[in-house]
Amino acid sequence: MNSRFSNNEYLGQLAIVLHAHLPYVRKNEKNSLEEDWFFQAILECYLPLLQVMETTSKSVPDNTKLTMSLSPTLLTLLSSSNLQKKFPEWINTRIEFLNELSDKEKTASDFLLKNINNQLTYWKDCSGNLIEKFRKLSLSGHLDILTCAATHGYLPILRENPETVIAQIKTAIRSHKNFFGFDPLGIWLPECAYYENLDKILADCGIRYAVLDGHGILNSKPRPRYGVYAPICTKKGIAFFGRDSQSTLPVWSARDGFPGDSVYREFHKDLGWELPLEKLKEKDISSSRPLGLKYHRITKNSSSLGEKEFYIEDQAENKAAEHADHFLAQRADQLKKINLSSSFKPILVAPFDAELFGHWWYEGPRFLENIIKKVANYSIKLTHLKNILSQNPSIQICDPSPSSWGQGGFHNYWLNDKNAWIVPEITRAGARFIEISSRNHTNQFVQRIIKQAARELLLAESSDWSFILRAGTTSELAKERIDRHLSRFWKLINNLNAQDKKFTKYLELIEEEDKIFPDLRIEDWKKVSH
Repeated sequence: MNSRFSNNEYLGQLAIVLHAHLPYVRKNEKNSLEEDWFFQAILECYLPLLQVMETTSKSVPDNTKLTMSLSPTLLTLLSSSNLQKKFPEWINTRIEFLNELSDKEKTASDFLLKNINNQLTYWKDCSGNLIEKFRKLSLSGHLDILTCAATHGYLPILRENPETVIAQIKTAIRSHKNFFGFDPLGIWLPECAYYENLDKILADCGIRYAVLDGHGILNSKPRPRYGVYAPICTKKGIAFFGRDSQSTLPVWSARDGFPGDSVYREFHKDLGWELPLEKLKEKDISSSRPLGLKYHRITKNSSSLGEKEFYIEDQAENKAAEHADHFLAQRADQLKKINLSSSFKPILVAPFDAELFGHWWYEGPRFLENIIKKVANYSIKLTHLKNILSQNPSIQICDPSPSSWGQGGFHNYWLNDKNAWIVPEITRAGARFIEISSRNHTNQFVQRIIKQAARELLLAESSDWSFILRAGTTSELAKERIDRHLSRFWKLINNLNAQDKKFTKYLELIEEEDKIFPDLRIEDWKKVSH
């Protein structure tokens, strides 16, 4: 926080919360679509965000405060030495594509080549150890790092077997400590989804705060006197912060917000869609797909991708600075209107998917950098969630409402005619695993099988696949992932006593491919009395 402010000089606080997550997409296949997802997120989002935070932590240290959740699956991918080795090669392939463009296209893409080389240098300077960079920002107080459920399981649809919810959270906490050396106090509930009494499970696991959609706070019992502008606390001791829709809409909406401005980079026009398949195959890329090489702008009055004009970096960066001022002016006006008394300073909580900043909205990291640098000019304190609670505020006791940050604030995006078939499948598998894990298994090989079955169950529970099925984007991939993990789960469970060479080889194969949660504990699924 900016030390030049006294309590009465600032209007309120702003907490920007970024949720960084990717499903576990490790695959023993060169240039897979899943690896493209991961590497593009590194290049366009995680590296630029780290650079912004490191830069501002030196220039405006009092203002550099963000909250960020890093999911266990993403951290596992970031820690993979195999993927770390592949990333520079993936980058160099993109550089080769840019160098092979015509002179006109080369000139237009100069900014992109410059930025890609900059990110590659940054990557090499830290030997690809981004987790350590996040850890240092946390230890310096600039970044409040939250955990998430182990595989981003949608917790309300796991509630029939509470042990599976407990295992998602306990596995995540253990994984977080394994990567950072400290337990997390906060959690990003997948899709901000809450159901009755989830707070007890969180409290029992050692979690102390989380973010909910505005619906979860505003429909609490009793109704919170300050709405979403202050945290609430349950009787179990969990603090919940509510999403402020006024603060988020201008940033995430391409139609009604900043990212749709005509000078910004066009997301959908990618060189990968335009190159002949033969050209892609020369680089061992087997199908037409986005390469992350975009150098056109959204373009005014243009609806056709063929009409897009070339990107002009200076114009876009100036617009990002202008939009940061606009955003902060809006927040200042908002805070003035809700600053009801001298004893109450409102808090605006603005949560976003981290990939919005850089991947979906290329200029997003520049926008954030400007927010951090300019926030004090608008009499607003930038803060993070842990900091708010460390001020020992007087918090109203309330029971949050079941909710998510999906359309309408409820669960229908993850439970509908496109994906509801998943629920009985993972419920049946979860019930069976609870039964097995509640027994005493002394044979080490059997324990090894059960641990791998637990990994397959966790991976099958990921909400990412439900989301993709509902969105209808890469549905076949999502269905294949669910089927793969459930098939492996049942094969392992049905062969607990098999010790022949063929089965051992099968176990070794999937242990290598689904290599996650080395410190997983079977007892986390042990049946508890309800």
